[in-house]
Amino acid sequence: MSTPADSASLLFPLPPEDRALSPYTGWGRAHLEATADGLVNAALRWAGPGDALLDLPGRPSLSGVRSDGLEGYARTFLAAAFRVTGAGGADPHGWLDRYARGLAAGTRTPGRDDARSWPRIGDFPASGQPMVESASVALGLRLTRPWLWDALDDGVRDRAEEWLRGALRHVPAPNNWYLFPLTVAGFLRSVGRGDRETDLATERGLELLERWYRGGGWYADGEGRSFDHYNGWALHLYPMLHAHLSGDRELLDHLGPRLRAHLDGHGLLFDGNGAPLHFGRSLTYRFATGAAVGLGALTGHTPLSPGTARRLLSGCVRYFLDRGALSPDGLLTLGWHGPHPATLQPYSGPASPYWASKGLLALLVPPGDPLWTAPEEPAPSEGPARAVALPAPGLLVQTGGDGSVRVHNHGSHPLRPQDGEGGWGGWGGGASGPDPLYARFAYSTRTGPTADGNVPDNHFALAVPGSAGGRLGPYSTRHRVHPLGAASGGGWGWAASWHVPTFPAQAPPLPGLRVESVTVVRGAVELRVHRVTGAPGGTAARLTGWATGPEEPLTGLLGLHGWPSDEAAPLRAPQGTAYARWARVPALVSAPFTGTALFVAATALTGTDAGDAVRVEEATDASVTLSWTGSVDGARTRIAFEPLAVEAA
Repeated sequence: MSTPADSASLLFPLPPEDRALSPYTGWGRAHLEATADGLVNAALRWAGPGDALLDLPGRPSLSGVRSDGLEGYARTFLAAAFRVTGAGGADPHGWLDRYARGLAAGTRTPGRDDARSWPRIGDFPASGQPMVESASVALGLRLTRPWLWDALDDGVRDRAEEWLRGALRHVPAPNNWYLFPLTVAGFLRSVGRGDRETDLATERGLELLERWYRGGGWYADGEGRSFDHYNGWALHLYPMLHAHLSGDRELLDHLGPRLRAHLDGHGLLFDGNGAPLHFGRSLTYRFATGAAVGLGALTGHTPLSPGTARRLLSGCVRYFLDRGALSPDGLLTLGWHGPHPATLQPYSGPASPYWASKGLLALLVPPGDPLWTAPEEPAPSEGPARAVALPAPGLLVQTGGDGSVRVHNHGSHPLRPQDGEGGWGGWGGGASGPDPLYARFAYSTRTGPTADGNVPDNHFALAVPGSAGGRLGPYSTRHRVHPLGAASGGGWGWAASWHVPTFPAQAPPLPGLRVESVTVVRGAVELRVHRVTGAPGGTAARLTGWATGPEEPLTGLLGLHGWPSDEAAPLRAPQGTAYARWARVPALVSAPFTGTALFVAATALTGTDAGDAVRVEEATDASVTLSWTGSVDGARTRIAFEPLAVEAA
């Protein structure tokens, strides 16, 4: 919940604000153009010999320094391509000459151990990262073809084709990576270099896309249930942009309604202050979260009005630039606001944040389009408090009426189908730690999850007696999330799931132990209901709420049923979150119990005292009936298990 520092204006020039056209952000197309100029120019200062590798300062990724240098070239080239193509080929900084030189140098002797050669594309995982970057290179070349590719000599074009074909001949990761060969194949065909190999890559990518579609505009990122920002900045972006650039009306008519459906919910995931939802992996890509909004404006497949779309695009970019996302020399840092190691994945290197370039895709929309000329409108989250269920990914979106956004996760997790309940590979295989970016029950645009190793926020956990004198062991974790349903309407909504609690120290799940969880929201209030079955004697439960910084009030977490005290005690998370260097987390802890037990609590991130909004009328181990009082609407809700039912009573 930080305040802006207006750092962007100190690092590269921005046009004057236009509050008449854009009353909420003051930004228009010229501001996004200036952002592209500033980001690319700052990064190009770190180009190596021949402009083939951009070796940005910082710790290397797992793929190594040479792959990181290619990443710097490819991802900044994407921003340059959006900027130059959107300006009809105008290139006042001479970028395309530099990227053409880099292409020639990098493909002259690929794989060679020198200061300018690109790494070859290999199989995932050992040498697969260049495949990711091949898609940005191919897309940049496709967009800038009249001014870059067509001006190259035949030898460079042949070498570039041979390097790019590595993406068609090697094995991608079993997820959105299959869209990188599709993108490469689309470029090669667009320049008259298509063949059966490119056709197969396209067919395979589109075939897998169909298998991963779950409805409601949502794709799973592979065969499991991983739903996050990759849905917009990869799974919609690459095939839709390919269809748009190739003029494939049949494919656009097939995929376009899915993008429209996705944006209907995705548009709600931006705070009134511009922040996107802090949820899922690769969050250092920051304003790439706006890519789907720009894609909808470009292709016409969007439910968002032009003024609303620009509000989201401008607000998201400005949010990060105003909050320290740039280093003192103008480079995007590895983190969220500023540097934040806990936000990162091991595959992230110094140039990884430049996938944020996708948030500038809207520059492909012509300057005279209503996207740029219509008056700016409020963000969808700035209206009255809303509850919107997204059943396909198992998410429940809640806006608080003050611009804040919360998402309650009852369906997304990063495990593969072959993984166990706890991500452990069989007996004695050891349990992997839960991913804080998926394992929590709730995420928001104003708080981040606490780091792995600190007390988890927004979590329900169990501790069972161990062999050491019957003392309680460590608290359990949630890995695989099994959705039970989600629905909304009439100002309220709910989502539910179950999971098998898993424990560290290579312990398998306890037979019969299970947690069923339901979140119900009305207005700004969140009701959290957890039912435990199969608990061994002496089990204890713990529920935590939202993590906040030391200068912020501790959010209320009120025990309504099953907790010995209705008041939560704060626990400390010294590693903090992406929003606070140090954090506190409210927690409720139960008395020991055995078998089946029901726990009910209420909380609110902002604006409302949950204790004044809801109370329990009747509760058993199998159901609970509640009344919504005070400032909400006096309604009643009944939640029953075996089978699950959530209804107005």
